[in-house]
Amino acid sequence: MKVKVVDYGVSDDPKKYYVTYKITDIDEESINKLKNRVEEELDYKSGDLYLTAYFNQEYYPFGSEESKYRSEDFMAREEIEMWAYLMSLLED
Repeated sequence: MKVKVVDYGVSDDPKKYYVTYKITDIDEESINKLKNRVEEELDYKSGDLYLTAYFNQEYYPFGSEESKYRSEDFMAREEIEMWAYLMSLLED
């Protein structure tokens, strides 16, 4: 399973902080488990899962000044953290 940040920002109405992840290289059984276990918004498109997580402003991972200058580092960390979270949900 691979996880990639594909979008992040703040929605206009209502104002929500979000990160969207693309989940690839995942089998059908794992997809079904995640659909039942993930609380975040999940979309299935062309064989890939898209997970959108919403955050309060104080917990938004891309809200700091440092994240603006080191966005690749922050994205990589988010991808690793989401991968670990999803793997923990897939454990029986």
